Amino acid sequence: MILTLNGRQIILIGTAHISQESVDMVIRAIDEHQPDTVCVELDEQRYQSLINQKSWESLNIKEVIKKGQMPFLLANLALSSYQKKMGLQTGVKPGAELAAAAQKATAAGMNVELVDRNIRTTLLRTWRKAGFWNKIKVMAALFGSLFEKQEIDEEQLAKLREGDSLSQMLEEMGKLLPAVKTILVDERDTYMAYHIKNAPGEKVVAVVGAAHLPGIIAKIQTDISKETIREISNIPAKTTLAKIIPWLIPALVVILFIGGLILGDHQKLANAAIVWVLANGLLSALGTLIALGHPITIVSAFVAAPLTSLNPTIGAGFVTATVQAFVAAPTVGDMEHVGDDLITLKGWWYNRLARIMLVFLFSSIGSAVGTFVALGWMKNLL
Repeated sequence: MILTLNGRQIILIGTAHISQESVDMVIRAIDEHQPDTVCVELDEQRYQSLINQKSWESLNIKEVIKKGQMPFLLANLALSSYQKKMGLQTGVKPGAELAAAAQKATAAGMNVELVDRNIRTTLLRTWRKAGFWNKIKVMAALFGSLFEKQEIDEEQLAKLREGDSLSQMLEEMGKLLPAVKTILVDERDTYMAYHIKNAPGEKVVAVVGAAHLPGIIAKIQTDISKETIREISNIPAKTTLAKIIPWLIPALVVILFIGGLILGDHQKLANAAIVWVLANGLLSALGTLIALGHPITIVSAFVAAPLTSLNPTIGAGFVTATVQAFVAAPTVGDMEHVGDDLITLKGWWYNRLARIMLVFLFSSIGSAVGTFVALGWMKNLL
């Protein structure tokens, strides 16, 4: 698709992220058009991971846990795992055409513009703007892809070669959750259209996923203000309700215990305390066991969960992930092969880096379930 805007030529190329045909098409287009600038559907983080094959080796998992970035890292890996599974069946590494476009442009001395919105911003905007049930649906759709065995026939394989597999998955999520589609797809179309339109040079080649092409074509011919870009680049603050809810459960537990003290039945109070410790501790420990956490990590889950459930500033998963990272630290081999290991369900448990993330996830789920179970029992006891 070739557009002429204000005397400038913009060549939009829609690709599949797992197609060799797309790689060849992109290289031919750059050779043919000799643009001043090549725009690619990447942000800085995704670009570095594509061009740096050893990026995982430099990952400091302890620092990731310390900064509270485990949920983001886990979501990012889930998306990468889904794409890589698809890439195996087409024989092309996901994003190969984007890397090829950037490398070709750099070698030719052309400008390279990374025009996609930061993926962390996209995921956080999705999370912050989604309601409670939508959050559940997003998590189910995202992490369900981890455990789904990807088997596709020749007809589906042909469609994948013609389209953008990641965007197709996001489109499916968008059908289920229109508000999520707005953030995952429509906002990014606007963001990319603005930066492509304002890229330097008289001739610009833009390489984007095929699913984004219609939206970008429509938006690039409209006036997109800087205020709009600032708005969709902003990570919304947590709502007042979202800030209050994590404190409601600790407050309720305290009220129940105070009620027990007032009633003066110390045996009931002791029983309630035991229920709280056992429900939280055992279910969080069970989650850690399911993740094949180290025995010391399992014990830490049992000890930490009853306490962290009363403190919204830290979750059981952050404690268990930290302990697991110390007692069963990922090896160099784990870091080197994490991308390949995550393709299979077994690989998530086999790879030590991935196992830390599973420990974080399952111990957190166990603690959350344990909290609600304990509250139900305590209400009857006190």
